[in-house]
Amino acid sequence: MMALSLDKLAYDAAQAARISWYSGQKYLAARLSRPFPMPEALRGRPMPNRQRLLADLRMLLEQDWRNIAAGHYAMPQDWPGNPLEELRRAVDFFADLGAVDARRHGGRRERLIEAPPPGNFPAYYLQNFHFQSEGYLSEASAERYDHQVEVLFGGGAAAMRRQALVPLRQALAGRPAPKLLDVACGTGQFLREVKANHPRLAVTGLDLSRPYLDVARRRLGDWSRVELVEAGAEDMPFEDRRFDVVTCVYLFHELPPRTRRAVIAELRRVLKPGGMVIFVDSLQTGDVPDYDAMLDWFPAVFHEPYYASYLGDDLDRLWSAGFGAGEHRLAYLSKIAVYTRNP
Repeated sequence: MMALSLDKLAYDAAQAARISWYSGQKYLAARLSRPFPMPEALRGRPMPNRQRLLADLRMLLEQDWRNIAAGHYAMPQDWPGNPLEELRRAVDFFADLGAVDARRHGGRRERLIEAPPPGNFPAYYLQNFHFQSEGYLSEASAERYDHQVEVLFGGGAAAMRRQALVPLRQALAGRPAPKLLDVACGTGQFLREVKANHPRLAVTGLDLSRPYLDVARRRLGDWSRVELVEAGAEDMPFEDRRFDVVTCVYLFHELPPRTRRAVIAELRRVLKPGGMVIFVDSLQTGDVPDYDAMLDWFPAVFHEPYYASYLGDDLDRLWSAGFGAGEHRLAYLSKIAVYTRNP
C-alpha cells in the first residue's frame, strides 16, 4: 500500500508538471498568434472554457491512474525527460509558430505542400495538415510533431492514447504468439507504449512518411520484434490474414470518406477471422454535446480538411462491412472503439 501511495504521488507530480508545461505553451502560442475570424455559422454557439477543459483533462488523468493501479498498463516513463531537450523542442515549436500562423491566414495554396519529396503519395496526403510546415513529409516536421500534438491537447495526448492499452491487453489475452499492426504509426509514440507493456509482442508499424518512420525506428530501437513499413493504409503490402490485432490511432479524421472505406476493407483483409481492431480518434458530434461547437471550429483553425465529414460519420455503420462492433468509451477529446473481424 505504501509503494502504491508513493507511485501515486510520483504520477501526480509528473502529470501536473507535464500539464503545466504544455498548457502554458498552448496559451502563450494563442496569445502570440493573430486572431482567426470565427465562421458565421459558429457565432453565438457556446464553447467550453479553459476551466471546463482542465477539469475534463483531470478526469482523464484520474482514469489513467486507475488503469495503472489496476495493472492494465505500466506507469509511463516518458516524463520528465531531458530538461534541455524539452526546452529545445519548445524553442523549435515557437520558432515555427510564425510560419504556422502565416499559413493559417494565407490562401488555399498555403495549405498544400509546396515542394513534396519524390514518391507515390495520394493527393489528400500532400497538405500542410494542422498548418504545420512540410505536412508529414520532412525531417523537421517529424521531429516537431509530437511536441505540437502535446501542446494542442495541453499535455493530455499521451494519456488519451494510453486508454487504448486496456482493450489491447484484453485483445491479446489467450492468443498464441499474436501479431499486431499499428496503422499510421507516425513517430512510434503509441508503439513505444505497446512495447513497454508487451515487450515480446511482434509489432509492425505502417506509415506513408519516411521521416516519421525514421523517428519511430530510433524510438523503438531498444526492442526486438519490431518491423516498420513505408506504405499507405489503403494499399498495404501484407498477405491476407496476417495479423491478430490492429491498432488505428488518430488516422480516420485525416482521410477522405472514400479512403476510410478502402482502409477498412484492407484491415479486414489483413486481419485473421476473429481479429480485433482497436480504434482511437477524435470525439464526434454528440459524444459530448458541450464540445460540439469546438469540434466544428477545429478544422477551420487547424486545417483538417476531412475532419468535418468525420464528425458526422456513423462509425459502427462504417465498420459494419466485415466487422462486429464492441465496446465504446470516451477519453477526454478522444474516443476508443473495438471492432472484431467477422469470419
